[in-house]
Amino acid sequence: MGKAADLSEFDRGQIAMARRLRTSITKTAQLVGCSRSAVVGIHAKWINDGDTSSRRQGVGRPCDIKEKGRRRLSRLVKQNWCQTVAQLTAQHNAGPSASVSEHTAQRTLLDMGQCSRRPTRVPLLTKRHRQLRLQWAREHRDWTMDEWKRVAWLKESQFLIHHIDDRVRAGRDGTVLWGMFSWAALGPVVVVEQTMKDANYPNIIADQLHPYMAFVFPTGNGIFHQDNAPCHKARIVLEWFEEHTDEFHSMS
Repeated sequence: MGKAADLSEFDRGQIAMARRLRTSITKTAQLVGCSRSAVVGIHAKWINDGDTSSRRQGVGRPCDIKEKGRRRLSRLVKQNWCQTVAQLTAQHNAGPSASVSEHTAQRTLLDMGQCSRRPTRVPLLTKRHRQLRLQWAREHRDWTMDEWKRVAWLKESQFLIHHIDDRVRAGRDGTVLWGMFSWAALGPVVVVEQTMKDANYPNIIADQLHPYMAFVFPTGNGIFHQDNAPCHKARIVLEWFEEHTDEFHSMS
């Protein structure tokens, strides 16, 4: 006869239902194919706990990294997202918490939802990019200094401020800064709180670019230069520039 530990969750549910319908212990054991003692034990567990599961609580080795250590590990990750598991483990073990292995630290990070990522290697410039840049350079190689002084340049960059060895360093993939400059004057620098898209880019050029061009190039001979990012070439953005061609021109 089958023991209680060998029964499936379905069999355990059958035992609880049969006993609830006042089926005798002997008939229930014959129905499921188990011993009478298994029926008695499972039925008692269902009455006392409301559950027939055989899972035991607290089974297995306790976690080496306690809650305080998990919080410390989380802070270390947030300070520098580019650290390896070995570096995080070394910093964790240097603190007051108990020392753990790299494997334990990695399992804890995965349990906290901190998955590692490997950057994708892509060419900095594709063949088409090189051709377009060469074409642009040839088209403007005969420009004079006075013509270049009329150009206002756009620059967008991402910065991530983190601490390494008690020093503050700036990396990529963090805060997005939008700024512009020209020969005549530096332009505004804007912190972009969200991903730059064609929905919010018109607000930036209307609030920041337009006043700058009107102030620096009051005669309307200014030229605004930007790259061919998708949000820069969106229809709503191109239409905005067409509406202001009498105030300044744009090129990319």
